[in-house]
Amino acid sequence: MKKNQSKSETIYAFIDSQNLNIGTQKTGWKLDWRKFRKFLSDKYNVKVAYMFIGYILENENLYEYMHDLGYLVVLKQLVDVRNDTDTNHETGPKDIQHKSDDNTDHKTNIKGNIDADLVLYAMKEINNYDKAVIVSGDGDFLSLCEYLDENNKLLSIITPNWMYSSLFKPFENKVVRLDLLKRRLSYKKRRLSK
Repeated sequence: MKKNQSKSETIYAFIDSQNLNIGTQKTGWKLDWRKFRKFLSDKYNVKVAYMFIGYILENENLYEYMHDLGYLVVLKQLVDVRNDTDTNHETGPKDIQHKSDDNTDHKTNIKGNIDADLVLYAMKEINNYDKAVIVSGDGDFLSLCEYLDENNKLLSIITPNWMYSSLFKPFENKVVRLDLLKRRLSYKKRRLSK
């Protein structure tokens, strides 16, 4: 548990799953979601962990699995940005990699922009928690982090790696990089004994 944190405080986590998933995989490892939920509970005493994720029909089992691990899963309808006039032309669409029926990897121009939902839930729930943990390296959450910090509600910002937004510089003392915890939190395939 973090210093200056009371065990009686109610801690919520707000997780940008795509930023977290892609950010860990970019640095060569895969996050174990079970270990991560336990880490949030053990290290920060997180009672409620909201997981914001783009909805893909084929991933229903994944969403149920996340829920069973203790995440409150908030699904966001995906948008095909090739036909979307709201595409962010500075950063472009986020490619989503998925397996097709022939089991090959494909990238599509679909986007599950969860940023507004994460901010909305953090604000909607603000009277229900004492401190918040924001899990993302995305600078789009700077205003939220500033507001939470000004109101003594920001406990930590957990980023997937060292490539988080430079906008978080003022919060350097609250940033936790998961790439430094790779050995503890990485997914390892279980070997079947013969």
